Amino acid sequence: MSRSFSSSSLVPTEKIRNIAIIAHVDHGKTTLVDQLLRQSGTIKQLSATEQVLYTPTPASSAASTGTADSAIDNGFITRVMDSNDLERERGITILSKCTSIIYNGSLINIVDTPGHADFGGEVERVLSMVDGVALVVDATEGPMTQTRFVLSKALNRGLRPLVVLNKADRPSARPAQVESDLFDLFATLGATDEQADYPLLYASAKQGWAQPEPPSVDRGPTSTSMAPLFDLILAHVPPPTHLDRTNPFSMLTVQIESDPYVGVLYLGRIHSGVLSVGDALWAIDKEGNRVGEGRVKKIFARKGLERIEKDRAGAGEIVSVAGIRNGGINVTLVHAEGWGEEGPQPLPTTPIDPPTISILVHANDSPLAGQEGTKLTSQMIRDRIYKEAETNVALSVLPGPTSESLELRGRGVLHLGVLLETLRREGFELGVGPPKAVMIPDPDEKGRMLEPIEECTVVKEEYAGSVVQKLTMRKGEMKSYEADEDGWVKVVMDIPARGLIGYMAGEFKNDVHGQGTINHIFKAYEPYRGAIDTGRNGALISMASGESSGYAIAPLQARGTMFIHPGEQVYPGMVIGESSKPLDLHVNPTLKKQLTNIRSVIADDKIVLSPPRVMGLEEMLAYVAEDEVVEVTPRCVRLRKVAGGGRRAKGGKK
Repeated sequence: MSRSFSSSSLVPTEKIRNIAIIAHVDHGKTTLVDQLLRQSGTIKQLSATEQVLYTPTPASSAASTGTADSAIDNGFITRVMDSNDLERERGITILSKCTSIIYNGSLINIVDTPGHADFGGEVERVLSMVDGVALVVDATEGPMTQTRFVLSKALNRGLRPLVVLNKADRPSARPAQVESDLFDLFATLGATDEQADYPLLYASAKQGWAQPEPPSVDRGPTSTSMAPLFDLILAHVPPPTHLDRTNPFSMLTVQIESDPYVGVLYLGRIHSGVLSVGDALWAIDKEGNRVGEGRVKKIFARKGLERIEKDRAGAGEIVSVAGIRNGGINVTLVHAEGWGEEGPQPLPTTPIDPPTISILVHANDSPLAGQEGTKLTSQMIRDRIYKEAETNVALSVLPGPTSESLELRGRGVLHLGVLLETLRREGFELGVGPPKAVMIPDPDEKGRMLEPIEECTVVKEEYAGSVVQKLTMRKGEMKSYEADEDGWVKVVMDIPARGLIGYMAGEFKNDVHGQGTINHIFKAYEPYRGAIDTGRNGALISMASGESSGYAIAPLQARGTMFIHPGEQVYPGMVIGESSKPLDLHVNPTLKKQLTNIRSVIADDKIVLSPPRVMGLEEMLAYVAEDEVVEVTPRCVRLRKVAGGGRRAKGGKK
């Protein structure tokens, strides 16, 4: 791995630090990891020639050079941990990833985690690998919903956090107030005296410095590097010396990776013993049953973005193991011998919070089915989704109401939307029903149902009134309203998960004119609060098949908002727009102007078309009504009525 540790030697446990970077979305986790990799010398700076030859992803190249979100910043590739295409396009972290650096002769394993509540399962499962966490908090926004979630999980595991107040260089930073809010949050979550006595650093991940005192307005920061953070990690995070290398080998797998040369890799932290290439291992599930076995072909550690091959690894190290058949997530890999009369026992797994949103998925059965995708059958969809459920711990898969459908349950519309987006890019065609809240029966009162309640936080002053009004209409209850002198306000409301589904995707952006943020996280199951009137108008439904025309769309604009451009294929039952009235309206968007040899004295009117409202996959899932289905194909996303369109509605059987 470096001059300090050879591939055949074991890393001393006192020289190991395992730490996770946790925070709310957009508080700077991935940028902070970028700086740690740069300043430790783990990733190299590109030369001028290499920068010219470097080909960024489309999403990265859209940003201007020199910003934190650009493809290259000062010769370094930015957001190196966000390797997934969807992550780079959306600018968010979806999957937890592990990397390692060497600092002052010590091995620091760093786990970068997602910040969205929808991907909270990724955070929950990796906390079993680490001995400490760095809680990153925005010095302006302060603790947010996901901050509370990830901190509560870390405190429950007995971890001692260190706190980094990021973006402390901004003029809008308010470190004193954020520190006070943070201490209140620790107290609210029941932190022990030892956990509440946390060290705190002020930092700017973008500028690359960290220091123990807030930067002066006049002089700016006194530090020029991340050395104070490195030193704090070595001093504050305990080494895994409590893990015994004299016992037989055991390791809990928390992530499955794939390699084109060695096959499936199982990632985890070695809990006990020493592992060598060629060792025979068993894979046992949570109940202690043997589900797989194999002989270790390869052992990989991490250095930056690279996998480093090793001959041996000991307790406390985070490694990937190849050669095991039929393993899985939350499966314990063990040596078969040396455990005494009881035999090998499974390691305890981290419980995952329950899913709150469900959707029905089936094969696409619209009149345009099979024209754009390559994977069309329900069996192919079923196999792919069950394979995904093996690695996506927060995803639950249940049989649907028909033999051709499946019910997917996840943490939110974004969580399920990312899965569907991945499937469409692989060539699948799907029909997706409207998202619904996962209801459970009340154990205390027979016949009463409980629904998931989300804690929703809105940040913005100017338009807070209209947002609170909309959320109140959706059965929301205000819990707190905090305003400061600079005009910022933080509104916390409890609202049913089904009330947020249709509001967050597009309506909220319009209400705050793009100048506010809304975040939510699962709070608890509470009694059903009654029906919610979302106030959505009726639909403009196509009554003909063919190609839409500007000549036909122009007069329809007075009837509502259009979803399609001229030249798009339509069919009967397809929703092509939203009506300006509550009732559905069947229209013909395929009419063409009749060409005759009769001349008109008056010149033809010029057709003026307004831009249609084009919705993405998540926005479409939030918009779809109870009697509609989202048609997902590799090229586009359409909306259609269940009755009156599609082969299933017409013929009953395919």
